Amino acid sequence: MGDSHAMKTFIGCGVIAGPLFTVAWIVEGATRANYHPLQHTISSLSVGDCGWIHIVTFIVTGLLIIAFALGLRRARRHEGAAWGPVLIALVGIGLIGSGIFVTDPLNGYPPGTPRIPTERTAHGILHDTFGIPVFLGLPVTCVLFGRRFARSGNRAWALYSTVSGIAMFGVFLVARLGIREVPGFTGTAGLFGLFQRITVTIGFAWLTLLAGHVLTIENENVSVGGQPTPPI
Repeated sequence: MGDSHAMKTFIGCGVIAGPLFTVAWIVEGATRANYHPLQHTISSLSVGDCGWIHIVTFIVTGLLIIAFALGLRRARRHEGAAWGPVLIALVGIGLIGSGIFVTDPLNGYPPGTPRIPTERTAHGILHDTFGIPVFLGLPVTCVLFGRRFARSGNRAWALYSTVSGIAMFGVFLVARLGIREVPGFTGTAGLFGLFQRITVTIGFAWLTLLAGHVLTIENENVSVGGQPTPPI
């Protein structure tokens, strides 16, 4: 019983992580001087005197997602039992690394900063590197989970997971092309913050709902006396 309670607590961390991160960037973005959420990146909130708040948010959110991955590993009845927890844990590690290594100023924040940094710091390069499991790894995770859901006959979750992964990757790609001033996408540069927020919201919404879905199944399993439940 104790192990089951711990497992569900870990899974519950996945329900909390996304909303916590979202509320943090909404409040910080609305209250930070000279910061424009539609233009500036979420990571830019880590820059400046109040940057420690978002650094802590990065790290706490990452730890919650790693705890969720541990809960998934213990459950052993979710789709993608072998690689699912590993991929999700990498997202958490990416967030922790993104908090520890602060991004370089870019895209006009702080005021006077060029769109693309002319000189990169080691911290900025490591920040971008740790962002790969989030912005590229999470879409892949969504699609792979979608395939497993399809194999188990859960069409609704298969469709939702696959669409979430494709949408997350597509929106982020448009944002990156815009900030890099690729012809045909230069008009999106001033909306990089908006596109990035859409990307993050899609991915974190999927993680939150997945955690809730797994937690519901675990609770149902307990209610029927610990009998095995159908696969997710």
